Amino acid sequence: MIGVIRVFTTENQDILNEHGNIISKNYGLPTDNQCIPNQPLGIYNDTTEEEAVPKIVELGRQMEEQGAKILLISCAADPGMQELRAAVSIPVIGAGSAAALTALSIGKPAGVIGITASVPNVIKEILGSKFIAYTSPEGVKNTTDLLKPEGKDKALQAIKALLNQGAEVIVFACTGFSTIGLAEQIRGEVAVPIIDAVEAEGQFAAQLYRSYKE
Repeated sequence: MIGVIRVFTTENQDILNEHGNIISKNYGLPTDNQCIPNQPLGIYNDTTEEEAVPKIVELGRQMEEQGAKILLISCAADPGMQELRAAVSIPVIGAGSAAALTALSIGKPAGVIGITASVPNVIKEILGSKFIAYTSPEGVKNTTDLLKPEGKDKALQAIKALLNQGAEVIVFACTGFSTIGLAEQIRGEVAVPIIDAVEAEGQFAAQLYRSYKE
């Protein structure tokens, strides 16, 4: 089983399970999706990330005890990555580093789109010289804004701006884009690779999961 840690709080089971459903559909992996408590707007700045880290660690510990073979921190900032790795005995994969490494393997200039004021450090560091620009959709401040009808349109406008700056690969630095199915929509409208962070973490998990037996 793959433990998928969602870093915002929701009681909507469809939204909670969305990332795991993407991974199960694409890679045939069994997933268990759980969310941290008391953060209905998720992680969108330094303060909310600091608040989330101990919750991520505690949830990860619980999921390991419940039988998870691999843990995914399904957030593009990879919050609590080092702390969780130190707290559990199973592999921990972050959506941000998985997406950046996937983009880096293509070897083309990468534009990054997210919802925070600046690009997540883990993504920028991995992309290195291939990173060319970062942007966020107008008016989108947290993951719940992406669920509004205008969320997809604003994201598409931001992606087109990155293409105009020379991006030949687009990296999603927010897993909320996966929740609204943005990659599927954008791939039909632009002619460059779109790296969805949830798909990327799932791909890494799938390669690793083959070494385990249920």
